[in-house]
Amino acid sequence: MSLILFNKPFQVLCQFSAEDDRATLADYLSIPNIYPAGRLDADSEGLMLLTDDGRLQHQIAHPDHKEAKTYLVQVDGMPDAAVLARLQAPLDLGDFVTRPCHAVRIAEPDWLWPRNPPIRVRQDKPTSWIAITLEEGKNRQVRRMTAAVGLPTLRLVRSRIGPFSLATHPLMPGEWMEVPATEVNGKRRP
Repeated sequence: MSLILFNKPFQVLCQFSAEDDRATLADYLSIPNIYPAGRLDADSEGLMLLTDDGRLQHQIAHPDHKEAKTYLVQVDGMPDAAVLARLQAPLDLGDFVTRPCHAVRIAEPDWLWPRNPPIRVRQDKPTSWIAITLEEGKNRQVRRMTAAVGLPTLRLVRSRIGPFSLATHPLMPGEWMEVPATEVNGKRRP
C-alpha cells in the first residue's frame, strides 16, 4: 500500500486525465494506480494525499470519518474576535450550514513558499492570515466561509490532513514523497 504526500501547485487540476492543456496530477506524478483522497480546487494549493488503497482513500476523504484538515487562508482585510467567532460557529452558507470549526488569526508561516503568480496587492486594504481547521470539506467551503464574514480569500493553502503536515514534511509545490500509512484517523495502519 502506498501513501503519497503531494504539494499541489496553484492552477493544477486534481485529476490525472488531460483537460484542455491545463496542468493535472499526471504532470507531477507517474505512479501507477494511485488516486487522490480528496480534492483541492485549481485555485487552491497545498497538501494532498494519494493512495492505491481504496479503503484508505475512503477513510481519509469521507466526511463521516472526521479527518481534520487545516487551511491557511490569506484574506482581504483584518479579522477581529467577532469575525473569528462567526467563522467557528455553524455558518449558514445558503445551501448548507457548516459544522463548528477552529479559526485563529496567524502570522504568515515562515515555511510558506511564494505563490506564482503572486496575489494582487491593494495599498489601501491590508491582508491577513487565518488558520481554519475543518472536519468536513464541501466544495469551495473555506472560500465561501471567509466571503460570508466579509473577508474574501486571496490565497488558500491546505497545510495539514490528519497527522500529515507540510510544516513537518516540507515539500515545495509539485514535490511529493511516499510515507508509511500509519496513524490515519487515529488508527494504526499496517
